[in-house]
Amino acid sequence: MNLCVCVCVCLCGDRVRLEAFSDNSGKLQLSLQEIIEWLTAKDEELSEQLPIGGDVGAVQHQREFHQVFMEDVKSRGPFIYSVLESAQAFLAQHPFQEPEETLNDGKEVSPRRRILNVSRSVWKQANVASDLWEKLTARCVDRHRHMERTLERLLQIQAAMEELAVALEQAEGVRDAWEPVGDLFIDSLQDHIDATKLFKEELTQVKEGMKHINDLAHQLAISDVHLSMENARALEHLNSRWKVLQGSIEERLKQLQDAHRDFGPGSQHFLSSSVQIPWERAISPNKVPYYINHQAQTTCWDHPKMTELYQALADLNNIKFSAYRTAMKLRRVQKALRLDLVALSSLVEVFREQELQQGEHVMDVVEVIHGLTALYERLEEERSILVNIPLCVDMCLNWLLNVYDSARNGKMRVLSFKMGLVSLCNADVQEKYRYLFRQVSGPGGLTDQRHLSLLLHEAIQIPRQLGEVAAFGGSNVEPSVRSCFRMAPGKPAIEVSHFLEWMTLEPQSMVWLPVLHRVTAAESTKHQAKCYVCKQCPIKGFRYRSLKQFNVDICQTCFLTGRTTKGKKLHYPIMEYYTPTTSGEKMRDFAKTLKNKFRSKQYFTKHPQRGYLPVQSVLEAESSETPCSSPKLPHADTHSRIEHYASRYVAHCAPPPSLHTLNYLFHFSSFPTSDEDQYLLRHSSPALDHDSPCGQHMLLAHLEHQDKEQLQRTLARLENENRVLQGEYRRLKWKHEEAASVPMLTEAGEGGPGSPTAGGQQDEELLAEARVLRQHKTRLETRMQILEDHNKQLESQLRRLRELLLQVRLCDDGMMEFAINCDGSKE
Repeated sequence: MNLCVCVCVCLCGDRVRLEAFSDNSGKLQLSLQEIIEWLTAKDEELSEQLPIGGDVGAVQHQREFHQVFMEDVKSRGPFIYSVLESAQAFLAQHPFQEPEETLNDGKEVSPRRRILNVSRSVWKQANVASDLWEKLTARCVDRHRHMERTLERLLQIQAAMEELAVALEQAEGVRDAWEPVGDLFIDSLQDHIDATKLFKEELTQVKEGMKHINDLAHQLAISDVHLSMENARALEHLNSRWKVLQGSIEERLKQLQDAHRDFGPGSQHFLSSSVQIPWERAISPNKVPYYINHQAQTTCWDHPKMTELYQALADLNNIKFSAYRTAMKLRRVQKALRLDLVALSSLVEVFREQELQQGEHVMDVVEVIHGLTALYERLEEERSILVNIPLCVDMCLNWLLNVYDSARNGKMRVLSFKMGLVSLCNADVQEKYRYLFRQVSGPGGLTDQRHLSLLLHEAIQIPRQLGEVAAFGGSNVEPSVRSCFRMAPGKPAIEVSHFLEWMTLEPQSMVWLPVLHRVTAAESTKHQAKCYVCKQCPIKGFRYRSLKQFNVDICQTCFLTGRTTKGKKLHYPIMEYYTPTTSGEKMRDFAKTLKNKFRSKQYFTKHPQRGYLPVQSVLEAESSETPCSSPKLPHADTHSRIEHYASRYVAHCAPPPSLHTLNYLFHFSSFPTSDEDQYLLRHSSPALDHDSPCGQHMLLAHLEHQDKEQLQRTLARLENENRVLQGEYRRLKWKHEEAASVPMLTEAGEGGPGSPTAGGQQDEELLAEARVLRQHKTRLETRMQILEDHNKQLESQLRRLRELLLQVRLCDDGMMEFAINCDGSKE
């Protein structure tokens, strides 16, 4: 009885608590639902607001409306925060952890389960309300900031457009006051050009303002704000006015420059001051200048100062080494033309301004003068020095014509113009290489043999004008091109990296250019050492240290001119320095000298070291027919004989390349004699070139008497060796086919039906024999490949020898006809 009463009391208490819980949770749920509905409505209201306008008035009105909206949202904030805090407190008192379960129909829900369900519902509503509140407040703040930025940019655009409208009106007034170009005096053309350029520079602020306005409009468009029709039309009108003004300025400047070119410097009047009395500067019909000496009543192509410069260069002919003799001559030319002050960047800018981009385009003298004038004007402006522009332009023009237009046709390729100026400008030698390579490379940065030949041909004209071309391989650049393309075997075109790698080796045809840079670097260098010959201390310029004797240093004057002490001649390797030596270099030289103390003169004679990459200028086999790494064959003496006879033949037709150059490390038996220098000068002199038919027939006749029989014997011997090689090749090929069939039979035997019953020892013997046969097969294939490559090379050289013999016979017939004609004329 008592138990029943207790149970009833407990049930009544649970019912009372459940009713109280239901009342509290119901109020909380109603508040949360009200907040959710209000936030949803406000979010939709915010989304329905119009896009931000494109003028100041519209944005200000939208900003005021949005501020009222934000105040309304802000005023609702305390109520929303209090409800969310109540929900958080409710969930803290009534947590729920059990997962939500689906109840079966007809099953009564327990009070605890009902409490959990209510807690879960409150938690969901609180989360939704919190997310909506955070989202709404964030959107309000973002829209407010967006409006502020947009209003700030629109105010900037409005103020800038007002300022630019005034500036453009003033500029248009100046433009309208311009006089027609045809009404101007010729002497005032340059002043008007300068005034127009100054006016163009003054409009730089207008140009920057227009760019700033367009950038602001673009930024607004990116942020989904479009200018109003009024602002868009005003901006478009300003842009059109600015474009018309720019076009007017450019047209005016072009008309003035054309008139100045046709009637001003095009007549070359300003260059008349480059000479003094009794000299007068005159112009030939093709605009090429020449000079009249009224006192001596003579005319010449060279400027008087250029004549004096060439006479001064004769003092350098006592230098024994051609590369250094050429470099020092070019250094004097470089200083006389003041190109040692011109940077490569200035040259590139001048080329761009003068629109000199096509290397094969032909320039006339007037275009060359325009380019040189712009160059020296830029030099005067950048260096802030006084430059005698008429003299420098006339001298540089004279030098370029001597190098690239000695016939005075009045035409010059753009590539020639660039090559001459870039070679003598003040820049790093590697930068020069890169720039010159770009002038002949295609869109992909590659250049073929034809364009590289054109580049090297333009470069070799510089030492050619000084009479030094024979020392650099002659005017034929094909061997140099083949030498360069060996950096990229088998490729039809090379990259700039291949060209730089080749130029780093200082090839014979281009060695004068890096030597020029070393001569320039050595001019201001002082070495704390005494010359072993002339006792000069300190040594200025190049310093040459013996790597055979200790404390033997020679100055550049004594070394390059061949001066020695007490008639002694140097027989030692020499190290060149054009910068002050460091302690590491001193220790390195000491170690080398100590090592060389124990070596004889015969060692240095057998192991010469060249400081340049020699270029083979005699007939040689094509690189594609010569294997890259052929093994040493017993027929090597045959190739030596072929090369010997070919060299002897070419020696009678053209002077062999002989370059006495000194780069970094020298090794020689003695200084070159004066006869060798005379030989080079003799073959580089136009008066002694083999242009006459008599000289050619006499040389060929001399060749016929001495070498024709030897060439024929050699040719017969080589043909016999070729037949032997062909027979050996066929024999090896037959052995190779026979050996190739044996392993197949062996493998078949190893997998045959009788193999399971055969003994293990017999199987091992068969496998060993198969391995030996495979090795023998590999050796035969290698030897066949070697013989095949050697045979190709031999056939190529035989073909060239036949061509030589054919030339000899043709020249023999020509000589006989010439002799018959001579006898007939005598009769």
